[in-house]
Amino acid sequence: MTTAIIIVAVVVVAAIAAFLLLRGRTAGGRGLRGRFGPEYDRVVARHGGDTKAAEQELDGRVRRHGHLTERPLTEEARARYAARWASAQELFVESPQRSLAEADMLLADLSRERGFPEGDDFDDRTDALSVHHAAHVHGYRRVHAARGGNTSTEEMREALMDARGLFEALLADGGSQRAHGNRHLVKGNGTS
Repeated sequence: MTTAIIIVAVVVVAAIAAFLLLRGRTAGGRGLRGRFGPEYDRVVARHGGDTKAAEQELDGRVRRHGHLTERPLTEEARARYAARWASAQELFVESPQRSLAEADMLLADLSRERGFPEGDDFDDRTDALSVHHAAHVHGYRRVHAARGGNTSTEEMREALMDARGLFEALLADGGSQRAHGNRHLVKGNGTS
């Protein structure tokens, strides 16, 4: 009877150890997938499906940019950026290319003012933004890419609408506003 109990105990302990070992191996991937969402899938695709390489890149981003603390905006700066965004949206009807160029510059300026990397390195800035605003950084990439390429007007419009999510997240202060955005600041101009 004692031998049977010892065997069962050893099997249970071995099963728990195996479970914890396997869980530990995949927790990084699940954690990164949860943190980065669609950005995780984009990086995996860019690495040809190599999840290990993608996770190393994302881990590196977190190490480099995870410590960033977003600086708050003054009410004046918030109002200035809201007016610039509304103007960029209105400009779309007349000149989609200029509208996207303005939205691209606005997002660069706003992200710098919030404490993200300065300079002209778009990739470094979007890497940092992806650590803190992974759900919205795709829109910024779309605007940046669409402003210089052979893109249809509809694709440019969709890129501008996607980028609005990052704009709203950067304009907001605090976690709850970041999750929901300040939609009242950019609506009502007839171009949403």
